[in-house]
Amino acid sequence: MSLRIASRFAMRELRGGLRGFRVFLACLALGVAAIAAVGTVRTGIAEGLKRDGAALLGGDAEVEFTYRFARKAELDWLNSIADRISETVDFRSMVVVGRDSGTERGLTQIRAVDDAYPLIGAVSLSPDIPLSAALADFGGVMERVLADRLALSPGDTFRLGEQAFTLRAVLDRYPDNAAGGFGLGPRTIVLTEALENSGLLAEGTLFSTQYRLDLPPGADLQALETAAETQFRDSGLRWRDSRRGAGGAERFVDRIGAFLILVGLSGLAVGGVGVSAAVRAYLAGKTSIIATLKTLGATRATIFQTYFIQIGVLSLVGIAIGLVLGGGLPVLFAPLIEARLPIPAAFAIYPGPLIEAAIYGILAALIFTLWPLAKTEDIRAATLFRDAFGGSHSLPGRRYLVTIAALLITLVSAAILFSGTVFLTLWTAGGIAGALVLLVFAALFVRWTVRLLRKPARGYPALRLALGAIGARGGEATSVVLSLGLGLTVLAAVGQIDGNLRNSFASDLPEVAPSYFFVDIQPDQIDGFRERLDTDRAVSRVDTAPMLRGIITRINDRPATEVAGGHWVVRGDRGITYADAQPSGTEVTKGAWWPEGYDGPPQISFAEEEALEMGLQLGDTMTINVLGRDITGEITSFRNVSWEDAGIGFVLAMNQAALAGAPHSWIATVYAEQEAEAAILRDLATAYPNITAIRIRDAIDQVIELVSGISAATRYGALITLVTGFLVLIGAAAAGEQARTFESAILKTLGATRGRIMASFALRAALLGLAAGIVALGAGILGGWAVATYIMETDYMIIWSNALGIIGGGVLASLLAGLAFAWRPLAARPAQVLRARE
Repeated sequence: MSLRIASRFAMRELRGGLRGFRVFLACLALGVAAIAAVGTVRTGIAEGLKRDGAALLGGDAEVEFTYRFARKAELDWLNSIADRISETVDFRSMVVVGRDSGTERGLTQIRAVDDAYPLIGAVSLSPDIPLSAALADFGGVMERVLADRLALSPGDTFRLGEQAFTLRAVLDRYPDNAAGGFGLGPRTIVLTEALENSGLLAEGTLFSTQYRLDLPPGADLQALETAAETQFRDSGLRWRDSRRGAGGAERFVDRIGAFLILVGLSGLAVGGVGVSAAVRAYLAGKTSIIATLKTLGATRATIFQTYFIQIGVLSLVGIAIGLVLGGGLPVLFAPLIEARLPIPAAFAIYPGPLIEAAIYGILAALIFTLWPLAKTEDIRAATLFRDAFGGSHSLPGRRYLVTIAALLITLVSAAILFSGTVFLTLWTAGGIAGALVLLVFAALFVRWTVRLLRKPARGYPALRLALGAIGARGGEATSVVLSLGLGLTVLAAVGQIDGNLRNSFASDLPEVAPSYFFVDIQPDQIDGFRERLDTDRAVSRVDTAPMLRGIITRINDRPATEVAGGHWVVRGDRGITYADAQPSGTEVTKGAWWPEGYDGPPQISFAEEEALEMGLQLGDTMTINVLGRDITGEITSFRNVSWEDAGIGFVLAMNQAALAGAPHSWIATVYAEQEAEAAILRDLATAYPNITAIRIRDAIDQVIELVSGISAATRYGALITLVTGFLVLIGAAAAGEQARTFESAILKTLGATRGRIMASFALRAALLGLAAGIVALGAGILGGWAVATYIMETDYMIIWSNALGIIGGGVLASLLAGLAFAWRPLAARPAQVLRARE
């Protein structure tokens, strides 16, 4: 019975329109829209990758080997399951262009192909000619960015290693470009057979081979993957198929999408503050109505249900608006988004991300409206004072507190389920909760502080009036500091993390990083390589090491992935080195290095930090597959390996006798003065055309560019949070307009000028913005430090330019919101205002 009556009361009150609920709807809709939009884009990319998985991979399936080509038994098995096979070879090298003015070089990622390439999809060239014609007679194609950098046009000649090629066309698009992961150079495509005399594919050089398979219709990909891993488990074979055609790109999109949704939840939390404030202000205006209904016999349940239904209907409207915006905008702007994406996407209205956003919106609406709704029970029938609701400071009943706690747990659990990242989700939830608690205490501290400052402010009427308004009970301090502070906290944390990442890559590198990283140095070239550098006064240090690549297949005679889980060391192949005597600078932390000249059973020295993460101990055995050959050794020492200085670091080293007979090459890092780098590269590349030089600063620039893209996406998410906070500010300012009108009338009656009143309003807004900015900055710096120290494990320093910008933004945002609703109170006539309050 009470529910039916409550429904009738709610529907009648809703006829009054949305007055007082515009900010409520905007906050809820914006938070839901942000989450729905990110989810829709992520799902669209996932669907595009699934649709074009075979084209992205270059075949229905791919088998990859490191350092070698497939053996006869492997090729026979591949031919038995596939209708067609295409073999490609992937490696890095230098493009060399000779001119009268000198020689120019550029790093490139080479894909050497056969006549069957590409099995699926098509290559797009400029001019539009067949790929077979472009690659015939030592022809080649390269991406435009590399051709422009080296000032090459179709018909020009370039060299790869010791082989000359003719550029026939510019490479616009190729089908398997999303599966290669992070590359240090633009792509060049040539025929594999044309590289026979180049010296680039000698034994031991760094290259990988891929065999793309065109499978019969209806082939069982899972069964074929299982068969491949069972039959060739210890050969170093790696299987991938069109179900995961984009490989790391798909995982990257999922991780970034999950992170951005968590940032979106921060925006929803800010919107929740506005939702709660709007409900509180609305119910405060209904105090007399609630008291009257109770006088007429309405029960607590009827009153609660009346406004719960009313707020619930409006919440559903706000969520629906958010879903329409979040689901529709990516589809509307699909051509623009797809043009900027390096991978395919299929944008449409997907129910999954909309359901996820709706769940977040419903839970947030319940959490932030239940508290003020529960306070309707505090209004008694005999209490018909205008401020009875607003003056109640008791906690809601226990059942409401338990319900709110259960809803919070449900929200966090849903975030964990949808994002798939327990650790990051808990960190985000803890950060939001901590920031809210900190901001509440900060608001109380601000009110207490300004009361102490009122006496020293004598002689400054405008300032004294502003301080009095801030310190007043029921003033704007809490809502302003909460709404603006949380948005600024997210933005400050993102800015600090971004700045510290850039510093860690750029600022410290000139002091610690090498100039060049050289790879593919053949064993018969290493002595001449060292001789050229040892006589150069501009070279301060040269580090060299032999290198092979291998896959850790077993630990203690169990599958490595079973022992180490998903640790990065056992995912794919790893660089391995060997040494006889303990190299200088090597710090053994546990165990002992093998004796010089040792030629007994293989021994292994492992990186200590990674060993601890994988649960390894001295005496454990490890099987490494190198070029299809299994080598099992015992871990006899742990050592300290630093990855921060961009120098040579190997997670795994073995005694020389265990690996010296395997084909391998050498790598080197060269530390030199910047002015001498060009001459060093010219001399070494001329003497050894097969050597590939990677300029560390260029590699770091690419990493910084990637990090900048991620930071930009995160900043956009944080800006949505800030926009939501600004909307809450506007709502708070609008709700306080009547109080400022009465205040203005009183002050005018007492002789205050418009200028002084306006100055007091402006100072009030600016001081609240300053307080919110300072608190947000402190919380953002703390959050940035925690992420940088415990998640990214980098050094941390405060980025003061960003910090000052956050404080300035807080002052400006609060000032704009406050002044926007100050003009009507200033224009009001005191007599009319005071007569209306009688």
